[in-house]
Formats: sequence, structure tokens, C-alpha cells
Amino acid sequence: MRLIYLLLFIAPQVLLYLYLRERLPDPTNPRRARLVRGALAAVFAVFNFPWIFVASRVLFGSVWGTGTIPYLGPWIAWQLMGWGLFGLVALYVIGWVVYGFVIRMRRRDPTVRPSDSPTVRLTRRQFLARATYAYAGAGAALSAYGIWSAYRLPDVTRRTLWFADLPAGLDGLRILHLSDVHAGIHMRRHQMEALVAQANALRPDLILQTGDMIDIDPAYVPDYVAAFRALQAPLGVVTCLGNHDHYTGVHEVVNGVREAGQVLVRDSTHIVERGGAALALVGIDDPEDWRFDDPQEREIEVAAHHAPPGAFRILLAHRPGAFDGAAPRGIPLTLSGHIHGGQIYLPVIGWSAGRLITKYVMGHFVQGNSQLYVSRGIGVVGVPIRIFVPPEVALLELRRTV
Repeated sequence: MRLIYLLLFIAPQVLLYLYLRERLPDPTNPRRARLVRGALAAVFAVFNFPWIFVASRVLFGSVWGTGTIPYLGPWIAWQLMGWGLFGLVALYVIGWVVYGFVIRMRRRDPTVRPSDSPTVRLTRRQFLARATYAYAGAGAALSAYGIWSAYRLPDVTRRTLWFADLPAGLDGLRILHLSDVHAGIHMRRHQMEALVAQANALRPDLILQTGDMIDIDPAYVPDYVAAFRALQAPLGVVTCLGNHDHYTGVHEVVNGVREAGQVLVRDSTHIVERGGAALALVGIDDPEDWRFDDPQEREIEVAAHHAPPGAFRILLAHRPGAFDGAAPRGIPLTLSGHIHGGQIYLPVIGWSAGRLITKYVMGHFVQGNSQLYVSRGIGVVGVPIRIFVPPEVALLELRRTV
């Protein structure tokens, strides 16, 4: 079965190479045709050689291995470009078949006379060549941007959230929301240290972190601890767990978070006070048997039970679907992550790959008197590419509606 999946993923690249090798070279210019074929072979060989490492994992190990695959970012970009171009070429071939059928039918129609005016048209080979080269250039530029975006420092999103029932003592509270650091092969210690320096420079009153601190391998926990123990805020750093923290190992991640000086909330509530007002930070764990947009009502009930009456509540939930469980219970604010904004966003049509997972992909949502903020996250999962979805830390200021 794994071999079948592997062949299905490789097939578009092979078919695309064979088709372009046959159609791009001009047979009337043998010397140039040889150069085009050689260049095609070299490009496909260079950009597809990581398949050797991927195939060994798929056939003989785990796809979610923790070792580094050489040039993973450019390889993923190449696969996406290849599948996209394969789809366009397929539409192109179908279009030519339909066009040829229409032309033949028109020629059989005696009422249609051929035009005597001269026309200048591109040949099929010229059109395909120009379209392929234009697509390759645009795809390479977009992929380079996506890889750069995945590794750069996060954008700082500044937003004011208004609440009618916000206690006066919490008016003006500045919360820094971090999510999805994913310490691992794409988030090294020096990157996390730069992130912590950026966060501290914002001087928030409170830092809230919504899971996925570590990406699969517990070997990266010490790097996370070394970098994040410098993270500081007057009211502390409060954290809940995400699904990748469970994949890594709950025991190792919990110890690491606490060693970094953070407060961990697992189906429980942590209380902080400011200006004589109580703030209840309600944290729920990632569900064991999850479903899309899981409202996690049971976990919320258990965790919120510990909140004192009259306290302003904020729910920390890695998966944004918990908002559907928080809003009916009158929790004013939910903070989540998990989706990374889908990592690929099409701005013209407003579609993100995250829509395949949840209706709460990124940004601010309102349901009655409750609000949700979904972070685009800091790190990446699997594919070290972010296209029009830059990493993010959110500085949220809570204000009381007058």
C-alpha cells in the first residue's frame, strides 16, 4: 500500500517530464532540442533527488521522521509547482482536443467559409514553451518567498478587543498571544532566542501560549527551555498543550514548559490579579479523540469549574473549534492556534488550505458576546513554506466598552 501511494505521488512528476521532453524541444533545430532535453533532465534530477530520502521513510520507516531531509523546502515547493503545472498541462491538452474537434466540425459545415485575412498564430509548441517558462519563473519566485516567509521573524499583529463586562482593573491589559512554535528541524534555538527577544521587547503584561511548543522530537525540548526561560511578563507566561506536544511526549513537554518558568494549565484554571480584578485563565488539553471543529464541551466544563465567580475568563485551547463550546458558556475570549493559517493562502479568492480543517482558520471571530482570536502561528509543520500567510505573534489589548 505504501508503494502505491509513493508511486501516485511521483507519477505527476514522471508524466510531466516525459510530456515536456517530447513537446518542448523544436525538432527543426536538433542542437537546441538536445540542449532543452538535457536541461529538463538536469532540472528534474536535481529537484527530485530528495525523493530518495522520502521513499526510504515511506517504505521502511515513518513519514513523520525527525531527521532532516536535504533541501526539504525547495523539494516541497517543486512538488507543488509540478502538480500545479501537471494540472494546467492536462487542461491544455484537453483544450486542444476540444478545439480540434470544433475546427473539424466547422470545416464540415458548408455555410462556414474560411477567412482570407492573414493571421499570425503561435504554434502549439511555442505556446507551451512560453507558458512553461513563465510558470516556472513565477513558481520559483513564489516558492522562494514562501520558504523565506517560513523562517523569518513573525509579524506583530496589534489588535484592541472590546468587552462590555471587562472589570475596570483589567482595562488596558496587554496580552501577547504565542502559538505553534514547533521547536524542531525548522525552528532551531537561535530562531527561538530571536523570537523571545522580539516578544520581550513588546513589554506585554501577560503572555499566553496555546500549544505545539515542540514538533515531535523530545530532543528539542532542551533548546526550547534554554531559549524560553528568558521569556518574561509581569503577570507571567501561561501555557496549554497542543497535539504535537502529545506526539512528542506529554511528560517531556510538561517538564520542559515548567523548567522554562511557565504555568501549565491542563483542564484547569490559573488565576492572576490586576488592579483588584481577577482574571481566570482556563486551559484545556488537546482532545484524545478529536473531530473537526470539536467544541470540547466536557473539557471546558471541567476546566472552567475552577474559575471563581465574577472573574473574567479567557480560554486557552489549541484547536479553535473549542470556541463553539466556549461561546454558549459565556466565556468572553478564546485564544487558539493549530491551523497556521493553512500555510498557503490565495488572496484573490480568499481561500486557505486551513479551510479543509476548520472554519476558524486565522484572525478574529465574534459569536454573540464572545470573541475568538486564532493565531497564524510561529513555526511550520511538515512543509517549511508559508505563502501569503506570514508567521505571527499577536499583541492584544483588552478594553472596557464605555
